[in-house]
Amino acid sequence: MQPNAIKEPPAPRQPRNPFADIKGMSFESALKELEQIVTRLERGDVDLEQSIEIYERGEALRSHCDQLLRRAEAKVERITLNAQGQASGSVPLDPAPDGAA
Repeated sequence: MQPNAIKEPPAPRQPRNPFADIKGMSFESALKELEQIVTRLERGDVDLEQSIEIYERGEALRSHCDQLLRRAEAKVERITLNAQGQASGSVPLDPAPDGAA
């Protein structure tokens, strides 16, 4: 290297996962932030770069909410009743394809 050579600044380090905080969020917190992002994007008062950043965060939040909902659905059970109408046990919930119970 020449003594008077100009050194280029190091490239800024990108965080490994800029949305790592989302993994620890409750469904309600993630959904609330997602709603705020949607509102900001709908208003259209953010510049393009910021719109892209918050859209990407919104996608990560949506994915997290979807994952939490799937886990909750897997835990839901349908209570079975005996002939007298009393609870006799439970079976995994198997929703009808058309959404009917």
